[in-house]
Amino acid sequence: MGILLTGGEAAAGAGGGIIMIVYLVLIGAFFYFFMIRPQKKEQKKMAAMLSTLEVGDCVLTSSGFYGIIIDITDDTVIVEFGNNKNCRIPMQKSAIAQVEKADAE
Repeated sequence: MGILLTGGEAAAGAGGGIIMIVYLVLIGAFFYFFMIRPQKKEQKKMAAMLSTLEVGDCVLTSSGFYGIIIDITDDTVIVEFGNNKNCRIPMQKSAIAQVEKADAE
């Protein structure tokens, strides 16, 4: 009698292990499709936006300032703010949140 109970418990334990693996796979798929994949899409979109920067584009910085790009290097840009032509600030490209092309006007 004890042998039959042990065999039944072993079979139930193996089935429970398979169900646990299925749950882990489902949770992993959930994280991928709802958290990781959208973040990668956003990063690609941001990289594409920053690669198309040109002199004369109007930009919105992450700090909320609007300015015009007057010079671009590899990883920095010089942005001119306001009507005062003496207010030129170098900043990293990653500080740019939004771009409005000069041609769009």
